[in-house]
Amino acid sequence: MRFFNKSKQYLAVIFMQVTYAFMSIIAKRAMTDGMSPLVLVALRMLVAAILISPFAIVLERNTRPKMTFPIFAKIVLLSLFEPVLSQNLYYTGMKYTTATYTVAMCNILPAMAFIMAWIFGLEIVKISKVHSQAKILGTIVAVGGAMIMTFVKGSLLELPWTKGRTGVHNKSGSDMQDTDLIKGAIMIIAGCFFWSCFIILQAFILKSYPSELTLTALVCTLSSVEGVILAFAVERGNTKIWSIFNPDVKLLAVIYGARTNPQLLKKIKILYDNIEPNSDV
Repeated sequence: MRFFNKSKQYLAVIFMQVTYAFMSIIAKRAMTDGMSPLVLVALRMLVAAILISPFAIVLERNTRPKMTFPIFAKIVLLSLFEPVLSQNLYYTGMKYTTATYTVAMCNILPAMAFIMAWIFGLEIVKISKVHSQAKILGTIVAVGGAMIMTFVKGSLLELPWTKGRTGVHNKSGSDMQDTDLIKGAIMIIAGCFFWSCFIILQAFILKSYPSELTLTALVCTLSSVEGVILAFAVERGNTKIWSIFNPDVKLLAVIYGARTNPQLLKKIKILYDNIEPNSDV
């Protein structure tokens, strides 16, 4: 029990990564079946807002701080960073690549978040300290690994249950395949950048507006509105993309995606609770 209490935060993060891995697989299958990434992001956040808002209203009715215009403007920007920009770029990049490739590329997220936290004073790095050297080395390794995934192409490994259907390798012509991989990689990197912006801005907002559930509900609600507007603007005239109410993987992607989203703020809050700003690292 003592071990569990000490390690529960790390176990929670590992569990979240497993849920994200499943989400990537489900989302890739849904998009392969014709689902628009814009619709996926908009609807999953709409479902998330419906699920989390009642808990925020009831559980934080007496502890919720007063909402001011500067805080609300920051929350609007926060919801634009993630999920509207971040997830749309992430899933569009996945559409050009594979679920495995996309998840591997997201290894640059901790590196980006660390660099931005360093720039904005959430982390103080002293080169003479071993811990600081380890973080810098880890950042270089994470970015280097992501770049290898982007530019190095190995041989195709066929498995008995995947023979003849191996994602990006099915595209006609190696030039088109390389173009799609690079295009997808750029989108994923841009998505990770906006996700890092979300993490940093959220850390600052939580200092002046520490109601995690309410903040999560507001982000989900605002991002669903922004996502629906974006989807209608980009996919105008194509009403078929909104048809997800068949018992198939599209509906599963929306529901399962809504389940993973509201936990994101809580997970990051747990991490920041254990890292004092301006700590000597």
